[in-house]
Amino acid sequence: MSALLDQVYERIDDRVDDMVELTCDLIRFPTVNPPGEAYTPCAEYIGNRLAKRGFDIQYVRGEGTPGDSSDYPRVNVIARRKGKGDGPCVHFNGHIDVIEVGAGWTVAPFDAIVKDGRIYGRGACDMKGGLASAIIAVEALVDTEPNYPGTIEISGTCDEETGGYGGVAYLAEKGWFSKPWVDHVVIPEPMNVDRVCIGHRGVWWAEIETHGRMAHGSMPFLGDSAVRHMVAVLELFEKDLYPALATRSSDMPVVPEGARQSTMNINSLHGGQAEYHSGLPSPCVADSCRMIIDRRFLIEESLVDVKREVTAILESLAESRPDFRFDIRELFAVEPSIVDRDGPVASATVAAIQEVLGVEPDIVCSPGTYDQKHVDRIGKLKDCIAYGPGRLDLAHQPDEWVGIEDMTAAAKVMATAASRLLRQEA
Repeated sequence: MSALLDQVYERIDDRVDDMVELTCDLIRFPTVNPPGEAYTPCAEYIGNRLAKRGFDIQYVRGEGTPGDSSDYPRVNVIARRKGKGDGPCVHFNGHIDVIEVGAGWTVAPFDAIVKDGRIYGRGACDMKGGLASAIIAVEALVDTEPNYPGTIEISGTCDEETGGYGGVAYLAEKGWFSKPWVDHVVIPEPMNVDRVCIGHRGVWWAEIETHGRMAHGSMPFLGDSAVRHMVAVLELFEKDLYPALATRSSDMPVVPEGARQSTMNINSLHGGQAEYHSGLPSPCVADSCRMIIDRRFLIEESLVDVKREVTAILESLAESRPDFRFDIRELFAVEPSIVDRDGPVASATVAAIQEVLGVEPDIVCSPGTYDQKHVDRIGKLKDCIAYGPGRLDLAHQPDEWVGIEDMTAAAKVMATAASRLLRQEA
């Protein structure tokens, strides 16, 4: 086994330039989601490459999922290669979509700039660098031991940044992430090269709308401002909700430290008439104000209580504040997820990090959700972790980058873990 892995490591070292080129090619597909640009060519690029290594390629469109259309089809690629002997299936899953570029970049976000041992570009860290590392890992493994036991799969899936419904969720519903088809899953999210991620916090997104009555802005006493009603909501959030959240902490090893408590972010706030033109807006009292909240909760909390806590504040205002009316609409909800830190895939990855990097890895949980939620809840497959290169705090930032040394080390770790898992009984 040691001699086999030495050959795998040598192949990975020999292919660092190939890995960099692969990462750059993936970044140059501007797979911005929403709306879901360039999914098909990016998926086909991955499929064409892996087909040359003897993988069977399937393209699966998440038909009817949010955002899917003839202009923006939700295309996923799944590559599968069965070895010569019996054994489990090890699956590497990476999402190909990236968030919008945003402001503040000093390099062109889709040019894939390589300098000072780093690859810069939107998606470099989250998570095309991780996907490229996984591809290099399995290619080195296949080339070194083409008759390995078991089965290797690798997928490039879409829509993770908007919930994963056209990607892993759709595939899980179709049986792609369930036993006996798959046994172990590694998702190369940017969790830092010396950490193994075994789960994530829960999330509840909701839209709160307060209602008012329109009137002329010079006579606001004839109307009822929905914006002022929303201010009352915000005041109670500041007075009651945020202090309560700050008192709660989790036994889950969530990183960074601040995410071990309950949090809530106000994602957006929209009130009154939209300002669509270059002139002044119409002088009107706002008859509607909408707020999007992003509540991240702990495994020690229940989703029912999380919802009740917010609605209780709104209902108290309806009783105490004249003319206060509101609607609340759930946008997205995911329970916290955690797997056994001593399970097969986590243990194999921990041992691989110890061997390749010579360090004791941290076992962590993510502050935000990722596609493990669908593997767990829909696929009912518990043996799933996140492990990959890239620093978590660089995700979604301008001038996002991934380190080439970390990618190389991660490829060796993933190849080592996969090789050992393939030799275990399914």
